Amino acid sequence: MNTPAKPVIVVVGSLHYDIMVDAPDRPRKGETVTGHAWAPKFGGKGGNQSVSASRAGAEVRMAGAVGDDEFGRFLIAALDASDVDATRVARLPGIGSGMSVAISDAEGDYGAVIVSGANLEIDTAALRQADLWKGTKALILQNEVPDAVNLAAAAAAREAKAIVCLNAAPFRPLPDELAALVDVLIVNAIEAEQLCGCRVTDLTSAAAAATELAKRFPSVIVTAGGDGVAGVRTGEAPVSLGALPVRLVSTHGAGDAFVGALVGSLATGSPFGESLSAANEAAARHVSARP
Repeated sequence: MNTPAKPVIVVVGSLHYDIMVDAPDRPRKGETVTGHAWAPKFGGKGGNQSVSASRAGAEVRMAGAVGDDEFGRFLIAALDASDVDATRVARLPGIGSGMSVAISDAEGDYGAVIVSGANLEIDTAALRQADLWKGTKALILQNEVPDAVNLAAAAAAREAKAIVCLNAAPFRPLPDELAALVDVLIVNAIEAEQLCGCRVTDLTSAAAAATELAKRFPSVIVTAGGDGVAGVRTGEAPVSLGALPVRLVSTHGAGDAFVGALVGSLATGSPFGESLSAANEAAARHVSARP
């Protein structure tokens, strides 16, 4: 019996060496909080989403940059261990790898600080190489790398007839030239409000924000945390899904788990609603496990 070929997904984006700190609460300005554990973790939105897409069954090619340092070696090894093709991740001498410190509180919420490092030095010329796009069904982008990188990748993906998926996180103004190339926009409640001015407080308002943003993008997904997710695709009925009931351990990386699973499903040609459901389930599994 022939095994169906895996869909090919290219992820262009950030790689961070995360330091995760468990504490009873996140400190306020000027406050010192005593934590009870810390651990290193593979991260960066690009890295996390590439791993999630691989777990969803895709063949994933990661393009980005790390420093020629211990953090960078850790990140490359983690990509390899997750069956992500890291041959297009540049190792840059004299520049530190990206890193972050994230503090997870007793309720499972977190706050983080990132230092971008090598992620700001991704070579846009490398994104135009034909072998990167051979057979590619979808591209995943985020906002932890410069706009010029996202624009170069999106233009190359469009030439390759791959769908362009942008997780517009963290928020920054979206250049018109890049917006015109985006097929699938994925944002959380805060990012949706910043992009369209629609306040998102529940699943109903998430659906309203998705409908408003769908005037600019062919497909829009707005995640609303513990309330669920709403999606709108041109020519189809809107989809709203409540969050699945799970025991919350940590929300860190949940959005990335969602994005990778979503695009992994879309790349196989699965229906929009079915892909949203698969992503919703992946995020639920993620928040109920230790990061």
